[in-house]
Parts: sequence; structure tokens; C-alpha cells
Amino acid sequence: MFGNIYKEKKVLITGNTGFKGSWLSVWLIELGADVYGISNSIPSVPAMFDVLTLSKKVKHHNIDIREAKPLRDCIHQIRPDFIFHLAAQPIVANSYADPHGTISTNALGTVNVMDAARTLTNKCNLVMITSDKCYENVEWLYGYREIDRLGGKDIYSASKAAAEIFIYSYYHSFIKHLPNLRMASVRAGNVIGGGDWAEKRLVPDCIRSWTNGDPVIIRNPASTRPWQHVLEPLSGYLVTGQHLAESDKMNGEAFNFGPSADQIFSVKEVLDAIKKHWNLSSTKDWVTVESGTFHEAGLLKLSCEKANTYLKWLPVLNFSETMTFTASWYWEYYNGNTDMQEFTKKQILEYISGATLKGLSWVV
Repeated sequence: MFGNIYKEKKVLITGNTGFKGSWLSVWLIELGADVYGISNSIPSVPAMFDVLTLSKKVKHHNIDIREAKPLRDCIHQIRPDFIFHLAAQPIVANSYADPHGTISTNALGTVNVMDAARTLTNKCNLVMITSDKCYENVEWLYGYREIDRLGGKDIYSASKAAAEIFIYSYYHSFIKHLPNLRMASVRAGNVIGGGDWAEKRLVPDCIRSWTNGDPVIIRNPASTRPWQHVLEPLSGYLVTGQHLAESDKMNGEAFNFGPSADQIFSVKEVLDAIKKHWNLSSTKDWVTVESGTFHEAGLLKLSCEKANTYLKWLPVLNFSETMTFTASWYWEYYNGNTDMQEFTKKQILEYISGATLKGLSWVV
């Protein structure tokens, strides 16, 4: 799988204690990687990192990526073969409460990771993860391409656009001239799946409320998003790392990862799909609509044609499967007598089986 490229390699994940970082850690451990992590906190209670006892399996370092020297010292000590940079302030609403913290983490933190990596002497492949919200969203109907304009009306989007600009600049100023380093940026959004307990996100808010028997407060039930399970972009990140390690053809490139164009559904449709697993009579009995108090785009989707063409990457799960994967993970956690580490591995294996049936090249 992934050309066996990660087996017995040192793989560093920034933001490893987060939702996506925890799923990526589990997958890389299953691939035989020696996984290291850098994060400044456990982001929630509960947290997937704790639920799966990943502190026993990942060599974790408690460092804030905004602190350049300790970050550089740690990266130089590890000498990783791969870096997956996930660490970020990920919540749009929080960017209004703390714009400086959002910008310093998402933009300057990204600079600090690249600045530390560019002085490594070993071979290293950097996969820099940003967000679909890096694009200046004018809410047109077709998906944004990697060559479309960056920007955003809100601070979170601006911070991700700035990170992409810095990635582009660092690549052309430094990385492409260094024979031991290769780098690519990857963009995805509206990622859901079991183990996410972040505040002010639709699915975690639903799970918290429904578990307590409370109504879910949502802002825009008609808003549509291209929802995707967390394993979809993670497979894209991993195949990007594979291509970087095997050749310099993708060095400096950017890639979008998202669901098929027909997999765009409203917030209400997500609620309807997930509530089936929670014995709820109807959405309207459990949802209270609250008007939004800050700008948030109503429509945003990506074109993944470049990833399809050059990386041979395609999404695996349809909407129904995505919702089933997501809801069943939470149901097992709250209601089943289940080893969640084994259940998480089981879902990864099911995802791999689906990719095998589609004949995707990364499975080999």
C-alpha cells in the first residue's frame, strides 16, 4: 500500500493530537511507520488521541509551532523522512474571537515548520495541509481549481490563504533548490468522521447534544457542503507523500481532495442521515435554528481533477457510506462495549477494501 513507502520511516505529524492527526497516526502505524508528533495541547475532552491511547504509540512532543526555536530543535533531533503539517487553529468562529492567534498559528506557524525543515541535511518530504477555505470564495457553482485566486472575507480563510502564499514562496525561494527536500500543499474541507469533538462543528455539536438529549443549535440548515469522511483526504495526503518520495515530478505542486461533484448535501440532509443512528423521531424535534453572527460561505466546493489526473486519486465513499462510517463510530463509543482502537482500524480496513474494489493504485 502506498508503495510500502512509509514502512520503517520516521514520519512527523504536527497537530497529531487533533482529529485528523489522530486518524493519520493510526493509519501510519498500521503502515509500519515510526510516528512522531508535535502539538501544544489535547484539543478537546474527550479527544480521539486519548480515546485511542495514542500517547503509547506515538513519540509525542509538546511544542507550540509558533515557537520557532524549540520547533526547529525538535525537527532537527527527529530528522524525519516525512512531515505532515496539520497543526492549525481550525475553527472559523474562533478566528473572530482570536484573529491574532489564528494568523500566527496558521500562517506563521506554517513558516516556522518550513524554516526548520529547510535546514535539515537528511532527505525529507513535506506535505503541507491547509484548507479549501484558502480560495477566495465567490460562491460560483463549479469547483475551485489549484490555480484559482486565494483569499477570504474572514480571518480564518485569510490565514489559510496566507499559509498557501508562504508555502509557494518558500518552495521557490528555498525548497526547490535543495536536493534533499520535496514539498507539496494539499487542500480539503468539510471533513467529518468519528472522533471529532471540536467545538462549533456540525457533527460534534450534534453528537454532544443528542447524547445529552438536547436540541442541536445550527446556523444555516440550507447551506450545502461537499461532505467527506476523514479517510478520503488522508488517503490523498498519503499518496502525495508517496509521489514526493518516489519522484520530483510533483515537487512544489498543490492538490485538492474532495468528494465527487454529486456528493454535495445540505446541513439538514446531514442531520437526517446521522439521526437515523440515534433513534430520533425527526430533525425538527431536535434542531433549533440560530441566525449566524459572522460571515460564513454558503457554497464552497473543489475541483479534484488535478489529483485524479496526476496522483490517480479518487474518493471511495458515497454520502450514505460517509454518514454511516461517521455515526457508527460515535454510536460504538457512546453505546457499545467496543475497543475503539480496533474499531478505528476496522473502518480503515473497510475503506481500503472499498478502494481495492475501485482499483485505486495507492492500494498496491
